[in-house]
Amino acid sequence: MRIVIAGGHGKIALRLERQAAARGDATTALIRDQGQADDVREAGADPVVADLEAIGSGELAGHLTGADAVVFAAGAGPGSTAERKETVDRDAALLLADAAAAAGVRRYLLVSAMGIDAPPTEDEDDSIWGYYLRAKKAAEDALRARDDLDLTILRPGKLTDDPGTGLVRLGPAGTQPPVGYGEVTRDDVAAVLLALLDAPESAGTVLELIGGTVPPAQAVAALVGANAPR
Repeated sequence: MRIVIAGGHGKIALRLERQAAARGDATTALIRDQGQADDVREAGADPVVADLEAIGSGELAGHLTGADAVVFAAGAGPGSTAERKETVDRDAALLLADAAAAAGVRRYLLVSAMGIDAPPTEDEDDSIWGYYLRAKKAAEDALRARDDLDLTILRPGKLTDDPGTGLVRLGPAGTQPPVGYGEVTRDDVAAVLLALLDAPESAGTVLELIGGTVPPAQAVAALVGANAPR
């Protein structure tokens, strides 16, 4: 499988690149800065400098040609401005979709966040967190409205850099009982993304993820099986 990852130097992306390389997948990492290239190569991916806040969709599409899937794992980061929540967390996700469609790549995985269905509280409304929630929600809504993508949205809980447990809890957003809010390691998020790439039947779902008791591949298989037509 050939995978292109937007935000290729991010914490989840580097873990995904290592796990994909370990099983023989070819990964291209889209990065903003040439200085990030060595880290990406060490993780087993091919770096491509493509600033998602500056590049056009046509040029970006050229970097996606021949890919089996794209993963949007980019983010403006906790120290960024409200404006960059829009230009990265929202606009770059839509740019990647336009480029994927132009390159003939339908499979698209979006790393989103829990809690975006609830509007920001009064205290959060003008905060950076509030801007982040609105940007992520706008990206999700715009991507879900498209008919030229096989889209899976993954909403992890609170991310940690602890070693992966290899055990997760994964379920569709908005279902009862809910997955609930909790922590999940970035290693385990990457493992779930890899399992979702192996499960095209998961397209069309919005999934929530926290640490749990089930191995990632088994959790994805169970979810796909439960949603299979009968």
